[in-house]
Amino acid sequence: MTKTFSNFIGGQWRAPSTGEYFENHNPADQRDLIGRFPASGVADVEAAVASAQRGFAVWKRTPAPARGDVLRRVGDLLASRKEELADIMTREMGKPLAETRGDVQEGIDTAYYAATEGRRLFGHTVPSELANKWAMSMRRPIGVAGLITPFNFPLAIPTWKAFPALLCGNAVILKPAEDVPHTATVLVEILLEAGIPPEVIQLVHGMGEVVGKAIVEHPQVPVISFTGSTETGRFVGETCGRMHKRLSLEMGGKNAQIVLDDADLDLALDGVLWGAFGTTGQRCTATSRLVLQNGIHDTFIDRLVQRAKALRLGDGRKAGTDVGPLVNAASRDKVERYITIGREQGATLTLGGERATGGDLDHGFFFQPTIFTGVTAGSRLDQEEIFGPVLSVIRVSSVDEAFAVNNGVRYGLSSSIYTRDVNVAFRALQDLDNGITYVNAPTIGAEAHMPFGGVKETGNGHREGGWEVYEFYSETKVGYVDYSGALQRAQIDNY
Repeated sequence: MTKTFSNFIGGQWRAPSTGEYFENHNPADQRDLIGRFPASGVADVEAAVASAQRGFAVWKRTPAPARGDVLRRVGDLLASRKEELADIMTREMGKPLAETRGDVQEGIDTAYYAATEGRRLFGHTVPSELANKWAMSMRRPIGVAGLITPFNFPLAIPTWKAFPALLCGNAVILKPAEDVPHTATVLVEILLEAGIPPEVIQLVHGMGEVVGKAIVEHPQVPVISFTGSTETGRFVGETCGRMHKRLSLEMGGKNAQIVLDDADLDLALDGVLWGAFGTTGQRCTATSRLVLQNGIHDTFIDRLVQRAKALRLGDGRKAGTDVGPLVNAASRDKVERYITIGREQGATLTLGGERATGGDLDHGFFFQPTIFTGVTAGSRLDQEEIFGPVLSVIRVSSVDEAFAVNNGVRYGLSSSIYTRDVNVAFRALQDLDNGITYVNAPTIGAEAHMPFGGVKETGNGHREGGWEVYEFYSETKVGYVDYSGALQRAQIDNY
């Protein structure tokens, strides 16, 4: 029997006001129906906002260390249910269990890190310019935070957003991607079990153009955190700018791994296989471009093609699977369009380029790991985010040319360089125009206690993770205490 799921609004699991539902299927096997989830409407968002405001009134007065204690319990519960959650995610979005276990671990790490920050929401105490006067700043919560999350990290990204927002004292409305509603439902169940007051967390399922839009446009949601495409992020940014909302945007990437002639080729080969084809290329940090120096180009390509041919496609819940499916039919169709684009623009299709078929693969959205060589800097394969298992190889003659290729796109999330030259490595850290640069490691692999984000059209300057995100979800309040017993005038010429 098909299970029907609910929203969590007003401290209760509720059916959508629309009475409508959408189906969630396993992308590795479309015959496997996970459940029916609410196709919510604007009325559901209105109810969620009203409830979240009530929750905020209580939660903001809870001491931050006590809020941290709740999140520590969340981490414990995530750890105890790690295998169950990994299985739910793999069934829902496709990546192998080894990766979804890492997704859960990211949530665990984020929970424990957030718990410690409950005792570290530092302000500053500074000398006043006047005698007998105290000057200080403190952090305080903002209000209701609307969190709009993508499919590729069904647990990790919601925790990156929700845990800091909650630790800072805000109430949260979570709108997960339509492809991964089950994971979000279980996360909310865990938050409630850990002791989050029911009206502090709201879960509203549905379509982005309805539910996400209503959250972004709601005047009583002063904080928005969005991870998704640059095109959607542009709409979110325009709306939030007009409404004077605090906004964090995490959007696209076109990340390059540079391999120079002096690199450890075995290490670089492992890196690009993981970076390009892990999560079936569906990461904002995925290695979408491989920039090879002339001296090692041909040898490296020969070895890369042989290794990529050996990758095993299949259901991520089965042992031996290296690469799972794309998340849905639209994603597979998009990848196919870029195969045509690459050929039309003169690149050489060296490996793959077709749907992966045969046996159980026929029932899922599988696509062969694909490598284009002879890609020209400035072409669409070099410039545009594909979000699939497609690697574009660009040949360069020098370090300077490699850096120029890396920087010559509108995105600026992640970059990677393989070299034994320490001077070039430090030049890369300085000169590659990205929010993240890895030396002798692939373009993927962020850690929970470090800031995460990019520059240019990848984001709007805020960071997720680490200590910086706590500044996003809180406001600075300045306090002065004058105990002189007399009128003292600051900002007047007292000299």
